[in-house]
Amino acid sequence: MNLSVLYALAAAALFGASTPLAKLLGADVSPVLLAGLLYLGSGLGLTIVRLVRDRGWKQVGLAPSEWPWLLGAIAFGGVLGPVALMFGLTGTSGATASLMLNLEAVLTALLAWVVFKENADRRIVCGMVAIIAGGVVLAWPVESMQAHDWSGPFAVCTACLCWAIDNNLTRKVSATDALFVAGFKGLVAGLVNCSLALFMGSRLPDLSVLAPTLALGFLGYGVSLVLFVLALRGLGSARAGAYFSTAPFLGAAIAILVMGEAVTISFWAAAVLMGVGVWLHLTESHAHEHQHAPLKHGHRHVHDEHHQHEHSFEWSGTGAHSHVHEHAQIRHSHPHFPDIHHRHTH
Repeated sequence: MNLSVLYALAAAALFGASTPLAKLLGADVSPVLLAGLLYLGSGLGLTIVRLVRDRGWKQVGLAPSEWPWLLGAIAFGGVLGPVALMFGLTGTSGATASLMLNLEAVLTALLAWVVFKENADRRIVCGMVAIIAGGVVLAWPVESMQAHDWSGPFAVCTACLCWAIDNNLTRKVSATDALFVAGFKGLVAGLVNCSLALFMGSRLPDLSVLAPTLALGFLGYGVSLVLFVLALRGLGSARAGAYFSTAPFLGAAIAILVMGEAVTISFWAAAVLMGVGVWLHLTESHAHEHQHAPLKHGHRHVHDEHHQHEHSFEWSGTGAHSHVHEHAQIRHSHPHFPDIHHRHTH
């Protein structure tokens, strides 16, 4: 299995588990403060990990043209998205919200295809249709239309749109150090949301709630985001989002099995539809003749057919390493994803 696929699935597992647990932890915490604490835990934890890894603070080398993409990703994915989700969780069950988060993959792919011009084949489109159908079934009211409160599902859908924008913007900086991208995003988003919540009158929870909330943020938002950035680097936005859409199934399982939430017929119908959609994504293959334009960038790599270059430093000749390197123009055919080396038109 492609290593980038494993990154995406691991990110999905961590984030999926965080959704119902966040609902449990947030019983007495405002939605804005809870979102801020989760991201703050992510940012603090990842910054500490990066300082230990690099034995101090090191420049990340993000190009000036890349900062707007990162700041935009933080605004949508780190500030607006989590707040919308926390509000959604106040009016939606953890299991329902977990499955509805599959819509993030749909919106991510639509933006990737329409705005950022990633390729889309019939199999991926059919998978997206199945996921959309599952989301409609899940949000459709069992009782009368007048008695149904749409605010919870609508807030969750808004969070999905924010994260879809975030995913496509983050793809633009996915070749950068994933620990820096995720850690900086967590610190900024956490400080903004916590400051906003405190200004609105919220109070920090007791240590018995604060500590596990920060820990949950580190794992479910921080480590998960690092893995997702690595997946974006190797898969592109639409496909990384498709693999990530397995997250709600784990979240729903925890909400049902551990937290004892009720299961409805519409829940199982939506699960089947979304499961079909995810399966279509996971079994997709894409190959054709394509041309690589000359490119200069830096990231961790091994010397394969896409990385044939000389070094200005001493190197053993084996193993993965990271430095700025150039790609010559090449034309060939092989199975591929729209990763950082395959962003060509079709």
